[in-house]
Amino acid sequence: MASTSNVENLSPQILRGVVREMTELVKGAPEGIRVHMNDEDITDIQATITGPAGTPYAGGMFRVKLALGKDFPSAPPKGYFLTKIFHPNVAANGEICVNTLKKDWKADLGIRHVLLVIKCLLIVPNAESALNEEAGKLLLEAYDDYAARAKMITEIHAQGPKTSKSEGSGEGCSQDGPQAKKHATDKKISADRKKLLKDKKRTLKRL
Repeated sequence: MASTSNVENLSPQILRGVVREMTELVKGAPEGIRVHMNDEDITDIQATITGPAGTPYAGGMFRVKLALGKDFPSAPPKGYFLTKIFHPNVAANGEICVNTLKKDWKADLGIRHVLLVIKCLLIVPNAESALNEEAGKLLLEAYDDYAARAKMITEIHAQGPKTSKSEGSGEGCSQDGPQAKKHATDKKISADRKKLLKDKKRTLKRL
């Protein structure tokens, strides 16, 4: 996706506000989010979101970009995943469903709010406003298949340094229901699988 600067389209007052918020976010971003500041182009807003624990995206490091339009902050920025991801609300080109970002948008919400909304989408995908129809269909009809596919894409494309469990928490995101129970089961299966592999290796060494 081409990176285009929008500095000339935004008023100095709005730009000052963006600089102030970005500076604050670099110093203290929400849990599991790291903001990257571009000193040459303040409208080039990028962040890395750690895949929340208990989701198919756990362990992944997802780079996202926010594009500030000329109507910002009256209209929310557009969001894109630069890291490949299998998710109902993310199109093949990385674009994040605009309806999600527009929902309850107010001019004073700012960049922090948008990044938190994107992080919440990793925990609670919205199949009703799917840009990836295949992912949306699997989420509703075959959750195990959806989770396996999302996990595989995460393992191939979104690997980063290992993070602590606290970074995976979902601040302000609802995690009730079958998906949360499924994630807990996945963790147990994963632990059992690791033990099995260790036992196999020991057996092979003895042969």
